[in-house]
Amino acid sequence: MSYELVFTDSYTRRAVRFLRRHPELRAQYQKTLELLELNPFHPALRLHKLKGSLGNLHAVSINFAYRIAILFLVEGKSILPVDVGSHDDVYSR
Repeated sequence: MSYELVFTDSYTRRAVRFLRRHPELRAQYQKTLELLELNPFHPALRLHKLKGSLGNLHAVSINFAYRIAILFLVEGKSILPVDVGSHDDVYSR
């Protein structure tokens, strides 16, 4: 079962800034997106629902310190990334 990643202009700008600041994470970031498209429930992604004001979002891990917050639309098989950054950056917006 395959999903489609749908990138907004806002997310793309955030991702470019993130990768500019952390070029060493480019391969991990790309691998995370590929795995997310193939199977967002893969244990390596550590998919989890957020709480509080971000309760309508989920997050997956790039590595221990960095996350991608996503709006996860299962019905249409679409995944809409919202933000990327460190744990504190993503969860404090």
